[in-house]
Amino acid sequence: MTTFVKAVTLSANGVALVPLEVVHEAGLKAAAADGELWKIRVTSVPEPGATADYIADALRGRDAGDRFAFAVIEQATGNVLGTTSYHDILPAVKRLEIGYTWYAKSAQRTHVNTTCKLLMLSHAFDVLQCNVVGWRTDNYNY
Repeated sequence: MTTFVKAVTLSANGVALVPLEVVHEAGLKAAAADGELWKIRVTSVPEPGATADYIADALRGRDAGDRFAFAVIEQATGNVLGTTSYHDILPAVKRLEIGYTWYAKSAQRTHVNTTCKLLMLSHAFDVLQCNVVGWRTDNYNY
């Protein structure tokens, strides 16, 4: 695990970001099924049979120190709403990006993404003391 981004749980407004783990597989499958998100061109949402590989890839990134994935949890129910990550982490210059983000269709266009991004930005600048935080998205992601 990277020493720059350490395991942490961030929460506000009924949403928690917890380090993504294998135990979130069923929840991620359910979130992706809400809207068949793997069919959308501008996302990297795993098909149901590829969720374990998706998580394994995220965990490899965490072990390598270049990605830290979170499961997005609805605190009232414990349901997994999706995932988001810090990635392209460069500790030497205190830089990272926010991406690999997707949410169940029922969580889209709600307070969830705004809350997650505020939590991640606040943590990146206030706790990690980042100099630069970037966003990477697709032109068709609207």
